[in-house]
Amino acid sequence: MSGAPAWRSDDELGDAFQVATLPASGAGGARSHGGAVPPRVTLVRAAAGRLGGEHGGRPRAVALHVHGYNDYFFQRHLAETFTGAGYAFVAVDLRRAGRSWRPGEVPHYVDDLHEHAADLALAAAAARAMHPGVPLVVHAHSTGGLTASLWAHSARRGEDGPDLLVLDSPFLDLRSSWFNRTVGTRVLDVVGPYAPLRAMTSAPSVYATRQHASNGGRWEFDRALKRPEGLPVRAGWLRAVRRGQARVEQGLEIVAPVLVARSARSGPDREDNPDLDREDTVLDVRSIARLGPRLGRDMTELVVDGGVHDLTLSADGPRGVYLDGVLAWLDARLEADR
Repeated sequence: MSGAPAWRSDDELGDAFQVATLPASGAGGARSHGGAVPPRVTLVRAAAGRLGGEHGGRPRAVALHVHGYNDYFFQRHLAETFTGAGYAFVAVDLRRAGRSWRPGEVPHYVDDLHEHAADLALAAAAARAMHPGVPLVVHAHSTGGLTASLWAHSARRGEDGPDLLVLDSPFLDLRSSWFNRTVGTRVLDVVGPYAPLRAMTSAPSVYATRQHASNGGRWEFDRALKRPEGLPVRAGWLRAVRRGQARVEQGLEIVAPVLVARSARSGPDREDNPDLDREDTVLDVRSIARLGPRLGRDMTELVVDGGVHDLTLSADGPRGVYLDGVLAWLDARLEADR
């Protein structure tokens, strides 16, 4: 990364946060992503001293948050949790997602997870440059958790990779039948290269709809950047995800300690589900439990009873259990590394 990012106030979250836009590495997916402009990456940071937990010139670590599909960084309370515990906080909106998306681009589309891994490497380098000499904690959700796992497998701990990795409901496998996971994947290998933007599925997200304050939920977010109506799952993107998941199935060798967090239960993403706000209605938590140990030799599991897919968006009780559990695990690991 050349030059320091040019920071400005964040229109989304206000003066307590600043954003900077950087050109994404390479033009991956240029033939098919639907945009004529080079992709970009947006960093969001908590302005020092504005959220509490003033850490002076040296935080205990810097936390880097990575969002999932049909998502972006808006979780102010997550930043407040980390800064209140003495961490610096940075988030990344990946190419074609959130603040990085521009009209004409296909939202969230990549046809190779190496594109998002390059964005994550760029964000990690920026976070380390802002806070040299302190550990890097990566906190990654859902598809971001899959990408972060693959990146951490290839990176070097304490250098270009994370010192500690926290995965919030990582997307390690499809929530579907054996047929879709096997035969369907072979179909993607045929369709993906020739019709990458073909929509494989498209359905409203009851989960996202119910989260928004306008529908009685707890959270305010930009519904153009996290869409309750859902985003089409396109063949090229799903093919890239399935290739990444196949690599996890084989087993990774992440050197950094990993915390894998998940809800205690999964359930249907339907309005008639009475536990819609107490289950993961996006992924099968049994798959996360099965595949978590394949990420590396030093893996800890955190199970949150009553948690939703994004554990940081759960009801007060489970959300508190999750955030307290993350901070306790980080405290123990940072102390052990001193």
